[in-house]
Amino acid sequence: MSNAPKAPAAAGRATTKKELPEHLKSYKHVWVFVEQERGQAHPVSWELMGAGRTLANKLGVDLAAVVIGAKNEQTQSVLHEAFCYGADLAYLVADDLLKDYRNESYTKALTDLVNLYKPEILLLGATTLGRDLAGSVATTLLTGLTADCTELDVDAEGSLAATRPTFGGSLLCTIFTLNYRPQMATVRPRVMPMPDRVEKLVGRVIEHPLGLVEDDIVTKVLAFLPDRESSKSNLAFADVVVAGGVGLGSPENFQLVRQLASVLGAEYGCSRPLVQKGWVSSDRQIGQTGKTIRPKLYIAAGISGAIQHRVGVEGADYILAINTDKNAPIFDFAHLGVVSDAVRLLPALTEAFSKRLSPHQRDRLAS
Repeated sequence: MSNAPKAPAAAGRATTKKELPEHLKSYKHVWVFVEQERGQAHPVSWELMGAGRTLANKLGVDLAAVVIGAKNEQTQSVLHEAFCYGADLAYLVADDLLKDYRNESYTKALTDLVNLYKPEILLLGATTLGRDLAGSVATTLLTGLTADCTELDVDAEGSLAATRPTFGGSLLCTIFTLNYRPQMATVRPRVMPMPDRVEKLVGRVIEHPLGLVEDDIVTKVLAFLPDRESSKSNLAFADVVVAGGVGLGSPENFQLVRQLASVLGAEYGCSRPLVQKGWVSSDRQIGQTGKTIRPKLYIAAGISGAIQHRVGVEGADYILAINTDKNAPIFDFAHLGVVSDAVRLLPALTEAFSKRLSPHQRDRLAS
């Protein structure tokens, strides 16, 4: 993010950690909420464990995982994984009432833990579940929440510096929660790198009761229906992605993106204007208001590379940009830039890869 402008920090920045009210000085350690649904941990939880490890090391405190779920083997497995991804200890609330996510029960479990054990930083994934829970918990605890962060750090006084796009995505703003604890932030999947998994035994676990019965919870789960729409694309976890922008000129030309993606065994995506024009469905959008991706190879055809798109793709290992405008912002962060008409270059790339790659080689490239 070094080339992107940042808005000034919030007013009152001169406040230091030593000036915190007495009752806030007892808040210590970094917590990561480990999101799971139906026995499966969301990968963003492990990405946050990596980011949390960095923050905890800088602060000289422990990194703790918070695991909330049913009292079963799946929850125990998720608990074990938390230690394999770097947790020093874990807080566990296991109750069969927590089998399915419900805001009331999960909010009580997490706020009770925070009020009792007092973390200074609490991180959650900016998923559908995480956003719902984070907003509810922050409101209940009367603390601040910085949503959809792209960077996390701590300053010299030990305050969480949470950076996110603002002003329509044209600036990056670093936000501090100076006089409230815990300092809360959500981070979208694939923004942070996945840390290495190291096999470990389960470490110190602090169990806490839920303290609810079914009649205390207004919301009832009647059935679980899989979201079929979410299976349309796998952009967030694809190793190769080809995307197109308005520089393609027409919806018919977007087929050139799909054809190259097919030859490479890749996923295809687009910038926001193409969704707004109705050329491509919203599940294929990449960027601040779409998917965040971290592929090994990202090919951007006819995309200018405004900050809204940049925050969604700059985690890619290698970015190839094709644009007729040699001054397009995307060339500032692409690893290789080609000043050319994508409508002419894409078919040539597709033909070349078709000749050079056997189906077996395409599978290897995409894996």
